[in-house]
Amino acid sequence: MRRKNNFSSMAVMFFFIAIIGGVIFLYNAAMFERDVPKITIENNGYWNFKEPLKITIDDQSGVKAYTVTLEQNGEMVPLLSDQLLMPQASLNLSVEPPKRRYGKQSESVTIHVQATDASSWNFFAGNSIAQSVTLSIDTKRPTLSTIAHSYAIRKGGSALVIFKADDENFDTLTIESNYGKTFLPQPFYKEGYYISLVAWPVMEGDFKATIVAKDKAGNISRSVVPYKLRDKAYRVSKIKLSDNFLGGKIAELAEYYQETQGITDPIEQFKLINEDVRAKNEKLIHEITSKISDTTLESFSINPFYPLKNGQVVARFGDHRLYFYEGAQVSESYHLGLDLASVKMGAIHTQNSAEMVFAEENGIYGNMPVLHHGLGLYTIYGHCSSINAQAGEKVSKNQQIGNTGLSGYAMGDHLHFGVLVQGIEVRPEEWMDKQWIRLNVTEIIQNAKKLINRQ
Repeated sequence: MRRKNNFSSMAVMFFFIAIIGGVIFLYNAAMFERDVPKITIENNGYWNFKEPLKITIDDQSGVKAYTVTLEQNGEMVPLLSDQLLMPQASLNLSVEPPKRRYGKQSESVTIHVQATDASSWNFFAGNSIAQSVTLSIDTKRPTLSTIAHSYAIRKGGSALVIFKADDENFDTLTIESNYGKTFLPQPFYKEGYYISLVAWPVMEGDFKATIVAKDKAGNISRSVVPYKLRDKAYRVSKIKLSDNFLGGKIAELAEYYQETQGITDPIEQFKLINEDVRAKNEKLIHEITSKISDTTLESFSINPFYPLKNGQVVARFGDHRLYFYEGAQVSESYHLGLDLASVKMGAIHTQNSAEMVFAEENGIYGNMPVLHHGLGLYTIYGHCSSINAQAGEKVSKNQQIGNTGLSGYAMGDHLHFGVLVQGIEVRPEEWMDKQWIRLNVTEIIQNAKKLINRQ
C-alpha cells in the first residue's frame, strides 16, 4: 500500500514538473516572443509632401499587420495598411503623401504608425505598438541668385562665384562639379550671401559648376554658374628611364619608403614610388587643403605669388609625363605644380599673409610647408632643405618660410610650387599674374559688394 502511495506521489510530482517545464518552454519559445515590433520613421522633423516617407518595421517573429495614418486638424487620413498572409521580419515602407495635399492646409501633420507581429503571445493576439511623429510641412524650394562670377574658367585653372541663397530651413549649400568634387561656399559680406573659388582639374575634359541648395524638408534648388569654358592643351612628355637613374635616385628612395621594402626590381621600385607613394602623398595634400572656414568673409585680396627671387621655370604645371624603359611605357604621372630654380638653398618668400597649416616631410614632395591664404586657397612648397615656421603659425607678407633643396623625389635643387583650391591643384601661373587676379578675383568681389549694397 505504501509503495502504491509513493508511486502516486511521484506521478503527481512528475506531472507538475512536466507542466512547469511546458510553461517554461512555451514562455521562452520563439512563437511566444514578447518584444513589440520596432518602428523607424526616417525624418528630421520636416516633410516636403513630394518625396515619400521611409518607414521601417522590424520584428523577430515577423510583422503581420500595420497601418499608417495622417492626422491634420483632427481629421484622420489613412495612407497605407496591410494584413500580411506571410509575416515578414523586416518591412521597408515608402509612404506617398496624400493626393489631397492635406499638409498644405496646415504648418504640420502627425503621422501615426501601428504594427502587430505574428507572435502567439497575448493569447495569440501578438505584440502591438503605436508610434507617432509630428512633421513640419515645407513645400517651398530655397531661392538662389548669382550676384557675380568670373567671366571664364580655363582648363586646369580656377574661378570665383558670389551668390545669394535664402531659406528658413537650410540643410546644405554646396557647389557641385561635373566630375564629383563638391566645393563648400563661405558666408560673404552680409547675411544670405556666399562666396567660393572653384577649380577645373587638368585631367578633366569638361567643366560645370552647379550651386545646390537643399532644405531640411528635402526641397532642392539648382543654379548653374555660366562660366565660359576655355580649353588648354598641356604638354605630354616622353621620358626615357636610364639605368643610372634607376640605380641611383630610385634605389636611394626605395630604401626609405615602406611601399618598396623587399622589392629588388628597379622598374617595380620606380612604379611604386611614382604611382603608389605619389598617390599617398597627394591624398595627404588634398586632405590638408580641402578645409574652408565657415565664418563670414568680409573681404579678400591677394598679391601675385613670386616665391623664389630670380627663379627660372624648369618644369611646368599640367605636364603629362609618360615613362619608358627599353622602348616600353612603364608608368605615367601628372606634374601638378610649377618647378622653379635659382641658387642652391634659395630663400623662399610668400607675398601674402597666411597660416602655416603643415610643415613636415611628405614623401616624394620632401619637406613641404603648406600655407592657407583664406577662401580655400592654399600654396605648397616642395623639396625644401629647411622650413622656417611651424604648423599653426601666422605667416606675414614677404616672410621667408624656407629654403629650396633636394628633399624627396628631386633630381636637382629646386622648388615645387603648387596652388590648390579646396583640394584641387590649379595653374600657379594664374595666381602669379596680377591682371588675372584683378579680373577674376579683386574686381569680382568689388562689383559684388556694390550690387549687394544696393539690394
